Amino acid sequence: MVRNLFFSILIIISSPSFLTGQVRIRLFTSNDPSYAVFSVSAGRYEINTYSGQTIILKAGELAMISEYNGRLAIKARNSAAFECDSVIFSGKTGNDLFTLRVNGKTPLRQHYSGDLQCIPDLETILLINICDIESYVAGVVKAEGGSGKNIEYFKTQAIIARTYMYKYFNKHAVDRYNLCDETHCQAFNGITNDSLITGASYETKGLVAVGPDSTLIISAFHSNCGGETSPAEFVWLTSQPYLKRVTDPWCRSSRNASWTKSISFDSWKGYLSEIGFSGDSSDSLIFNFSPESRVNDYRADSFTYPMRQMRTDLNLRSAFFKISVEGDSVIIHGKGYGHGVGLCQEGAMVMAARGYTFSQIIDFYYSGVRIVDVKDAQVIK
Repeated sequence: MVRNLFFSILIIISSPSFLTGQVRIRLFTSNDPSYAVFSVSAGRYEINTYSGQTIILKAGELAMISEYNGRLAIKARNSAAFECDSVIFSGKTGNDLFTLRVNGKTPLRQHYSGDLQCIPDLETILLINICDIESYVAGVVKAEGGSGKNIEYFKTQAIIARTYMYKYFNKHAVDRYNLCDETHCQAFNGITNDSLITGASYETKGLVAVGPDSTLIISAFHSNCGGETSPAEFVWLTSQPYLKRVTDPWCRSSRNASWTKSISFDSWKGYLSEIGFSGDSSDSLIFNFSPESRVNDYRADSFTYPMRQMRTDLNLRSAFFKISVEGDSVIIHGKGYGHGVGLCQEGAMVMAARGYTFSQIIDFYYSGVRIVDVKDAQVIK
């Protein structure tokens, strides 16, 4: 057995050098992989060992990566297996693609570009994709926005995704990568071959959204606002000058514009009792609740409770809803899907289809922001 020469300590520094380079994305974050199969889809990958041996993997060839007593065990092709503290699979042609299968499961994701670093960590393996920033942005647009939309929508989503990436570039620096592939950061399922999406990403290359002080904005977005976006303070308690309430006529006929949920009256009273309601429940009319627009709290008589928490408790699609008692049932009439802050994706899709540009769409949903090259943004270090 030999040790891999790539064992090192990674320090990620937020400096202007990262603005035009690569990004480190943790893959299969929620799967806790104990082993993975690395397979070359295109190009050529190289593994170097401490002994000076070079292992080349060509298209169609694969390598096994396993966690083994706090280290990694690597077996590639007909080469002898070896142990190491970490390993990098380095693409050598500039057009290198790979796939991963973790824990014996069928691959959930498609192709990845760039390099792959593997690091053992508490009986799992950190699988870190080191890839080109714009390829990553295009992959996020596909994962978050789907396909088959107007290119101006894709440009909008690309700018939003790129802004988020740069703003939170060091979110996981202590973990030795920049961002993960879950919605906790941004969904990323590998690169996309959708030419419209890749074109939108590269046509907006480097563009980000900034506030009046030229700092990167919190580029929040959601599926559907139900006709009215939410102020940031309704969701995250702190306000932002560019995340205000916006009346949105564009999404009201879209797929996720409205929804209903029915709960038995007895279950509703039991739920309210659990969260602190102690009033007289014999008069069912006190539970009716019909706000004209988004509000922060549900109210029943003198009892109040945050709408955002009620959404979580009852697994509702949004925190924008009305309550009506109908016989032995309580009907929740809801609008929208998601937290409601910032850009409404379905509204933006309609705007793009109606001829609005990406800059007009962003200006509609984010009050007083500017679109600039990231080199001109104030990046907090």
